[in-house]
Amino acid sequence: MAQASFLAVIRLLSAQALLEQKFSQELGSVHGLSLNDSLLMMHLEQAPLSRLSRVDLAKRLCVSPSTVTRMTLPLEKLGMLGREADARDARLAYVTLTDTGRKVIGTARQTLERKSKEVFKDRWSPEEIENLADLLGRLTASQPNDLV
Repeated sequence: MAQASFLAVIRLLSAQALLEQKFSQELGSVHGLSLNDSLLMMHLEQAPLSRLSRVDLAKRLCVSPSTVTRMTLPLEKLGMLGREADARDARLAYVTLTDTGRKVIGTARQTLERKSKEVFKDRWSPEEIENLADLLGRLTASQPNDLV
C-alpha cells in the first residue's frame, strides 16, 4: 500500500505541474495573470464583501502571509486589488477585490472553465471526472473554502 500511496502522490504532483503550466500560459497571455493570481482573486470574489485578511488568503492558497503580500502588490498597482483597514483593529488589514479586478477575474474564470473541459476531453467520462473531483475533495477536505 505504501508503494501505491507514493505513486499516487508523485502522479498528483506531476499532474499539478502539468496543469499549472497549461493554465498559466493562457491566463498570462490573455489576462495578464498567473494561475496563483487567478486563484487568489477567485477566493476574494467568493468571500463576504470581497475581502479577506492576508492570513486567511495564505491559508486558502497554502502559502505564507509574506507570499500573499508579494502576490498582491503588483495586482494592487494594476488596480485589481485594494487594501482596507479594519474599523475596530488598526493592526488588521484586508485585501479587497476592486471592480476592475472583478471584471478581470470574471473573464479569467471563463478561460479556466474552458481549459478545464479541454484537460479531460476525450480521456474520461463525466462520471469518472465527478469521481475524481469527489476523491480530491476528500483529500483536501481540511482546507478552508473550496473554490467552485
